[in-house]
Amino acid sequence: MAEVSVRPAAIRSGRPERVAARAPRAETGLWHRPALLNLISDLLTLLAAIGLGWALVIWFVSRPLFPLREIVVLTPPAKVTEEQLEYAARTAIDGTFFTVDLESVKATFEKLPWVRKAEVRRRWPDAIELRLEEHQAVAYWTVSESGDARLVNAQGEVFVAASDADMPQFDGPQGSAGWLLARHAEFSDLLRPLGVRLVGLALSARQAWQLKLDNGLVIMLGREQDRSALADRLKRFIAAWPRVREQIDIDIKVADLRYPSGFALTPADGTVLLHAASQGARKGKQ
Repeated sequence: MAEVSVRPAAIRSGRPERVAARAPRAETGLWHRPALLNLISDLLTLLAAIGLGWALVIWFVSRPLFPLREIVVLTPPAKVTEEQLEYAARTAIDGTFFTVDLESVKATFEKLPWVRKAEVRRRWPDAIELRLEEHQAVAYWTVSESGDARLVNAQGEVFVAASDADMPQFDGPQGSAGWLLARHAEFSDLLRPLGVRLVGLALSARQAWQLKLDNGLVIMLGREQDRSALADRLKRFIAAWPRVREQIDIDIKVADLRYPSGFALTPADGTVLLHAASQGARKGKQ
């Protein structure tokens, strides 16, 4: 039998050795925060429900369940014909009550001759309401640079349409129609004492004004130095014209007001008559 020796373990010190106890580490990852996970899950569910609901709405309104059946014209037009309205409706209406593009419908009707503005809106359950504002033509218009013929409305806007109405003729540079409209009203008021009507008004590229009256007389007013000076030339002529007509028993075609203290008159034969406000009329050379 083998001998086994027993030896007591060596004691390093008289105090027992202490072992530090570690506290369990708290888990901070996303997957260990159930409240946050529940919140994210609820948000995702809500977003999915909203997306699904929106898709269902789009699908529903795009079904042919809400067709447009009529356009109700609330302002019967005076110039636009029924055929033009029907053509515009067939061109513009594309879609159902919910999907039709109202801006496109509006733009289509505003392209019609005589239409200045169009307003459209839906009327439940199958109609579109239409309001039209038509141009009120007050003059014919010719662009000096191109010779294009147009019409001028009461707002001084140029538009394209056919008309045979008795209206004055405007001629001027591009963009000057509103200016001519305002001046036509001003000159017409000044000419009223003569019992004539202003049927033509032209503005040259150099800003020179020319008037044509219904009796055939053409008045060359010239360039505008300032607003009062232009009106003063015309007033001076209007004040002197009755007396001049008594002194000159001939048909005058042109009155040239581009003189500082008088005006020149040109009859049909081309002879120039110079008139000074304080001297009466005298005959001059052409």
